[in-house]
Amino acid sequence: MNVSTLASSKNFFLLAGPCVIEGEEMAMRIAEKVVGVTERLSIPYVFKGSYRKANRSRIDSFTGIGDEKALKILAKVRAEFGIPVVTDIHTANEAAMAAEYVDILQIPAFLCRQTDLLVAAAATGKVVNIKKGQFLSAGAMRFAADKVVEAGNPNVMLTERGTTFGYQDLVVDYRGIPEMKSFGHPVILDVTHSLQQPNQTSGVTGGMPALIETVAKAGIAVGCDGLFLETHEEPSVAKSDGANMLKLDLLEGLLEKLVRIRAAL
Repeated sequence: MNVSTLASSKNFFLLAGPCVIEGEEMAMRIAEKVVGVTERLSIPYVFKGSYRKANRSRIDSFTGIGDEKALKILAKVRAEFGIPVVTDIHTANEAAMAAEYVDILQIPAFLCRQTDLLVAAAATGKVVNIKKGQFLSAGAMRFAADKVVEAGNPNVMLTERGTTFGYQDLVVDYRGIPEMKSFGHPVILDVTHSLQQPNQTSGVTGGMPALIETVAKAGIAVGCDGLFLETHEEPSVAKSDGANMLKLDLLEGLLEKLVRIRAAL
């Protein structure tokens, strides 16, 4: 696939799923639910799931069920539902491994300047979704995108996910969405990670899920091409990022509202 496949729809596209793959049955249930909703609403859909979480606050935090096991679950979701899948990579030597199972390689925000990681992702020929660092301006993301393009891969997407605001909060500067769009790549708003409250004294990241609808509506209104959000059947028991995930049964109502906003534009 390439970026034009996603961005050609009159509607926005959606990257959604659990923060991390916790098991096959859970992944398949979430994918089935979201596929049903997005097909009805004509929203191009990419299933999201991290095969491993490398960036955790505490050493005892859950990181995954095993790389190969989780990647095979992602591949099964792709085959079962006929949809593309996306996962994060953290080091250059993970790029080729993950590319065997997924359609989009995602570069985590904290790693968006890592040249060897970007070049390795580019070399796979897969779509590369680069999350904007919490410490970077929108304009600085031009250089991250250029690294992938100059390595021979034009299939780049950029994702806004909030900017550090003090020590324990993030804020979305919506001016950055049209600025990044001017670089010629699709721009995504990561709704749920933009609502994180990092660096809590408990060592567990907090969040403000009550504002998911507000942030998502604003993103569609200013013209983002796609939305990224994490969803779980029961966020309170999720093994990663439960504090800022959307409860799965709330997804359909949210997307219905967002489709109407998009149509109004």
